[in-house]
Amino acid sequence: MPQLLNEHACFGGVQRFYQHDSAAIGLPMKFSVYLPPAAGEKKLPVLFYLAGLTCTEETFMIKAGAQRLASELGIILVAPDTSPRGANVPGESDSWDFGVGAGFYLDATQEPWARHYRMHSYLLELHALVLANFQADPERVGIFGHSMGGHGALTMALKHPDLFRSVSAFAPIAAPSRCPWGKKAFGGYLGADDSTWQQYDASALMAGHASAPFPGGILIDQGLGDKFLVEQLLPEAFEEACAKANQPLTLRRHAGYDHGYYFISTFVEDHLRFHSRQLG
Repeated sequence: MPQLLNEHACFGGVQRFYQHDSAAIGLPMKFSVYLPPAAGEKKLPVLFYLAGLTCTEETFMIKAGAQRLASELGIILVAPDTSPRGANVPGESDSWDFGVGAGFYLDATQEPWARHYRMHSYLLELHALVLANFQADPERVGIFGHSMGGHGALTMALKHPDLFRSVSAFAPIAAPSRCPWGKKAFGGYLGADDSTWQQYDASALMAGHASAPFPGGILIDQGLGDKFLVEQLLPEAFEEACAKANQPLTLRRHAGYDHGYYFISTFVEDHLRFHSRQLG
C-alpha cells in the first residue's frame, strides 16, 4: 500500500494524497486519489487525469472542482505527478517546458534522462497499483488530461486500449512531433531521429489505425482564446487523423476560453459525464 501523506473530507468522500517508491522511475512518486462515498461498498469506475506543464498531482484536485460530480456519479479520480522529482539530472530545472514538471508521459531513451524520466512506464505501474489497492473496476477505467496531459491521455489510450475504455482531453498537444513544445521534449528525451517520436504522437498513432479504436467516441474541448492554440496544440491534425480512421470525435471549440483551469472547470462536468456513460 502506498504511504498516505494527508487526507481531506470532500463531498461525502475523501481526497487523499499518497507517495510510493516507483520501480519504473527509481524514485519516490506522488499521486492523488479522490474516493467518492460509494468507495468501499463495491468496485467503481476509475478515471485517471494527467496534468500539464509545470503542474503536480495536486493541481487538478485543487483547481478543477471535479470532486462534487465524481461523488454523485461514483467515480474514483486519480492524478499522478507530471515528472520525476529529485532525479538531480543536470539542467532538469532550467526550462519550464522540459525536465521537472514536464515529463511528457513518455519513456526517455537519451542520457541523462533515460534512467528516471520514464513516465509512460510509470503510468502503467500506477494503473496496476490503483487497481490493487483501491476498489477500482479494471473493466471500467478511463483517462483524460490537459495540454501536455491531454497529449499523454490520448497516447496512453491509443497505445493501451485494453487498459483504458474511454478517453477525453482539454486543449491537448495533439501533434507534438510538429510543434515547438513537442520537438524540444522529443528531441531531448528521444533523440534526433524523429521516426522514434511517432510512438508518442496522438495524431500519428490515430493515423495508423485502419478502424476506430474507440467506437464510442473521443471528446476534446478547445478554447479559441488559447494563446497556445495555433503554434502548439494543432487539434486540426488529430481531427484529420480521426476522420481517416473513421474514429468518432467530438471536438468542441469555445470562443473566449483560454488555456487555464477556468476553462477546465467550466467543462469538467461534461467530461466526467462523458466517461460515466462510456464506462457504464
